[in-house]
Amino acid sequence: MKTSISILAKAPVPGFAKTRLIPAIGAHGAAVLQTRLTEQTMQTAQAAAIGPVTLWCAPDPSDPSFMDLARRVKITLRRQPEGDLGARMLAAFGNGPTLVIGSDCPALTPQHLRAASDALNDADVVLIPAEDGGYVLIGARAAHAELFTGMAWGAGTVLAETRKRISARGLKTVELGPLWDVDSESDLARMERELPALAL
Repeated sequence: MKTSISILAKAPVPGFAKTRLIPAIGAHGAAVLQTRLTEQTMQTAQAAAIGPVTLWCAPDPSDPSFMDLARRVKITLRRQPEGDLGARMLAAFGNGPTLVIGSDCPALTPQHLRAASDALNDADVVLIPAEDGGYVLIGARAAHAELFTGMAWGAGTVLAETRKRISARGLKTVELGPLWDVDSESDLARMERELPALAL
């Protein structure tokens, strides 16, 4: 069975995208970085070749960068719904196996996505933890609303709380090795060292 990939991404609008990095690289630099990260994530999802790819756009798909991506690659554009991160992630789940990712983990590779998809052959849920206490990927064979509601998003306890909820519901889970995402100045420096093609 094919596994859908849903990518949540913000439009690369100065002052709207990657706001935590604005003090370090400015609003324009943060917007440029958002464009590059979204492009990289889309290429990674396409290269995995495990199923259809949907880009969930905030605030909506009308941004020229989103429209350009849709012209160049076979993807579907959808508008992120209102609500917190949990509500937006839950909406991104399809009717079958789905992997939900953001656009700020340049360390994610097609191999990671294939491994996560394969894990859903046996498991109910698959996770790729983030080094900061959250996760960079969550996948499931079916949507589980209880994993996304009432969560303190942005806190370092997201992964631990998600594990707790998975266990409480008797869901079988697989965790792959942790990855890092780009949220801070130190993350930005790491990206420039390890992935210089994305550097500003």
